[in-house]
Amino acid sequence: MTEPGLHFAQPLWFWALLMPLPVGLWLWRSAARAARGPVHRYADPHLLPHLTGTRELQTRERWGRFLLWSLLWSLLVVAMAGPRWDYTDVRLFHPGNNLLILLDISRSMQVADVAPHRLGRARQEIQDLIEQNRQVRIGLLAFASVPHVLSPITEDTQTLLNTLPALATDLTQLQGSRLLGALDRAEALLAGLPEDSARAILLISDGDFDEEGLPERVRALADQGIRFHALGVGSEDGGPVPGRGGGWLTDRGGQAIISRLGEGQLEALAEAGGGLYRRADYRLDDTDELLAAANVAKLPPEASDERTRVWHERYTLPVILVMALLLPRFRGRGWWRRRA
Repeated sequence: MTEPGLHFAQPLWFWALLMPLPVGLWLWRSAARAARGPVHRYADPHLLPHLTGTRELQTRERWGRFLLWSLLWSLLVVAMAGPRWDYTDVRLFHPGNNLLILLDISRSMQVADVAPHRLGRARQEIQDLIEQNRQVRIGLLAFASVPHVLSPITEDTQTLLNTLPALATDLTQLQGSRLLGALDRAEALLAGLPEDSARAILLISDGDFDEEGLPERVRALADQGIRFHALGVGSEDGGPVPGRGGGWLTDRGGQAIISRLGEGQLEALAEAGGGLYRRADYRLDDTDELLAAANVAKLPPEASDERTRVWHERYTLPVILVMALLLPRFRGRGWWRRRA
């Protein structure tokens, strides 16, 4: 429902409309002093421009400029005050389900033991989650040696879909697979959500971690009400890890490093976090089960009887007027006279 009205978001800005008063007083006093200056003892007023190299503004011209800049200042003050009219009543929503995806983008995710490779398979799984989702707000965090927040918890699924093609292992310069730092960053993101909402983490990885204390850290998150799920990407046979300049990563003996799916570690982490573990496949069963596990909010994401008022911002109108008044000055003085 839309109703007419007028409202200013920051009405205290109107105090700035008093600023032209002291400026006008200063301009009047400075003009009076200039008229009585000592330079008038040595030349007549009409000869002063030839003596000083400058032209003194006429009274009408000086005050005309002052009035113009006062008008511009007033329009900018009105814009800063935030004029609004025409508002819409919007129904509020209960806090619902929130799922933060932790995507492993370390070098081992380039292994091609699943088609087209592990990271490509992971991107497809995230796309399936987004397209099949109806009741869960989703966020995305990519990590290797350090975490990168690609999207906080949001309902804007189209933005998440647009982000997927850009996900690559070269987003981070320092390689590695440090899950603890990603969990710390995820905890900070989920901490700001409403207490009544359900919070969950979904790790999509090959499980190639070499860190101590991971089960304890996941268990601590579960104690805070943050469930931990895992989706394994890869195979038990594994494959060689591609190098940065071509070829394969090798160990000290010159042998290609083989990366295999660490399914046991992923299952242990999911168990510690009170969540599910599934291996990624080309069916939607794993997607449906993970979404169902994340949809455990105490309150459903349904519209409540509470409403909030959303105003239609109109601050652009005075800004457009300022631009229109300033536009002739960008084309030089007297351009309209020359055209005439």
